[in-house]
Amino acid sequence: MKRAGFTLLEVILAVSVLALVGSMIYGGFAQTALNKARVEGDVDESRIIHMALERMARELTVAFVSTHTNPSLDLRVVETAFIGKDRGKEDRIDFTSFSHRRLYRNARESDQNELSYFVTQDPEDQDVQVLARREQNRIDEDPRRGGTSQILVRNVDEFNIEYFDPLLSEWVQTWNTEDVLAQPNRLPTQVRIRLSVKHPSRRGKTQTFGTRVTLPLNYALNHANYNP
Repeated sequence: MKRAGFTLLEVILAVSVLALVGSMIYGGFAQTALNKARVEGDVDESRIIHMALERMARELTVAFVSTHTNPSLDLRVVETAFIGKDRGKEDRIDFTSFSHRRLYRNARESDQNELSYFVTQDPEDQDVQVLARREQNRIDEDPRRGGTSQILVRNVDEFNIEYFDPLLSEWVQTWNTEDVLAQPNRLPTQVRIRLSVKHPSRRGKTQTFGTRVTLPLNYALNHANYNP
């Protein structure tokens, strides 16, 4: 009687088919893992941007300026302001607010602070533009300098801010409470923010996000005679 078995050719063919099927299955799983990682990266990037916009909106809602300053410039050590500069695709805003949070018990700090949002170069990569936030937990004579800065969003393509002027009933590109010919002692009723970043997975494409903020305090604080 002849013994049943497989020839060498049949074994080689079976192993080849098995290897082909295994490589196809592995390729499918690998592509799925790559797609999952890409989607998670896009979601994380979107979450970071939304958190930055929410933080900016929250701090703008408690922005303020005050008329209580020393009339002598030589003796003035505190200066509140709301300054928005139009720099094309890289706008900047500096303002004072009531948004500071004390992190330590008995810290000699109040809820007042200086804040800035601006576009600058990434210190680790000069070819990358970032949205940065500056905070100083004490207001001094220059609301545009001092404190510490941190990066909020990387790969910024455009940062644009507009301000609604209730006296003109229109959106304007700049705001300056320090200029007597601009908007002294008053704030915009709304601020519109648009932020565009480079798409994390599509080269040459950008994503645009935006928000609109309403400011409750529209006139400078004047506890002696508040009559806007």
